[in-house]
Amino acid sequence: MASLAEVMFKFTNVVMLFAPLGVGGAMAYTVAHSGLGMLGHLVTLLATLYVALVVFLLAVLLPVALLARVPLKPFLQAVAEPSSIAFATSSSEAALPRAMESMEAMGVPRSIVAFVIPLGYSFNLTGTTLYLALAAIFVAQSSGQHLSLGQQLFIMLALMLASKGVAGVSRGAIVVLLGMAPALGLSAAPVFVLFGIDPLMDMGRTAVNVIGNCLAAAVIARWEPATAVPTPQTAG
Repeated sequence: MASLAEVMFKFTNVVMLFAPLGVGGAMAYTVAHSGLGMLGHLVTLLATLYVALVVFLLAVLLPVALLARVPLKPFLQAVAEPSSIAFATSSSEAALPRAMESMEAMGVPRSIVAFVIPLGYSFNLTGTTLYLALAAIFVAQSSGQHLSLGQQLFIMLALMLASKGVAGVSRGAIVVLLGMAPALGLSAAPVFVLFGIDPLMDMGRTAVNVIGNCLAAAVIARWEPATAVPTPQTAG
């Protein structure tokens, strides 16, 4: 198993080396077919997503960590490497082994890590949900569709359910959006425009997915009476 893991990490390193070329090629294709005007709209969407992800981290995950009394410094040190791997590779699966090792090293029991994190990879995709909501609104606006508040909430909830069980690989979320667009009354054509910046968006949402699942494991461990996770008073 150790040899197999080493081979997989070698493949991950190769993907990381060629990822900038793929991103550049996708953006060049989008500009060539849609013009520079569309690129400006895509950059705005990209910035909006990253602002939303930062707000989610500070307004949702941080209060959850404080309420559960998860020691922030050890937790941030534990998630630094797996979230970096997820950001660089745009793949939650590539970061899974390191995320589990880091949370165990932090003191979360192996039984909790082995259950919560893999389960969260299928059902706790917070970053992906934020992306799908923003991307759906972008698709509607690009095709000139006006959506009422009720329609927006319905689309958000439908995409949230559809994203459950999505593969933790690069561009898995955009496949969900492409498949659900006709069923939600959205035009599928604008979805293809998103391919130009989807790798950049995928990096942020995947990192947030990994951080959220690691925090879920730490919170569950804090609820257990016999946990090894240190309290804020004893954390180094």
